[in-house]
Amino acid sequence: SGRSLIQTAGRAARNVNGMVIFYADTVTGSMKTAMDETDRRRRIQEEYNLKNRITPVSIKKEITNILGSIYEADYWTVPVAAEEKVEYGDESEIKTLEDEMKKAAEKLEFEKAAELRDRIKAIREKEIILGIKD
Repeated sequence: SGRSLIQTAGRAARNVNGMVIFYADTVTGSMKTAMDETDRRRRIQEEYNLKNRITPVSIKKEITNILGSIYEADYWTVPVAAEEKVEYGDESEIKTLEDEMKKAAEKLEFEKAAELRDRIKAIREKEIILGIKD
């Protein structure tokens, strides 16, 4: 629809060097509507910029690792899981947890496997803190 094309073109317009290219054999009514509306808006914006002596520039922001920040929140509760009646330094307990983790992964129970992985990690970190392991 014309509205969808206008919205898509608007996204590209947020960048100073943004460009929209329509690939088609014929110009449809929706394409014509979008191109006309885009031209109308561009004229208004250019007049405003001239009147107010504005030179458009793209925003320059540092790119952050959003995935890291989202998943970091999941790890704040991990150390609590390690506190549940754990015999630190007992490799058989870690081996049991690793076996459970592998079985869960084989059954495609990835959330359970991830919880077990995180628990093993928390136990090992606690052992390092306690000086039991290097």
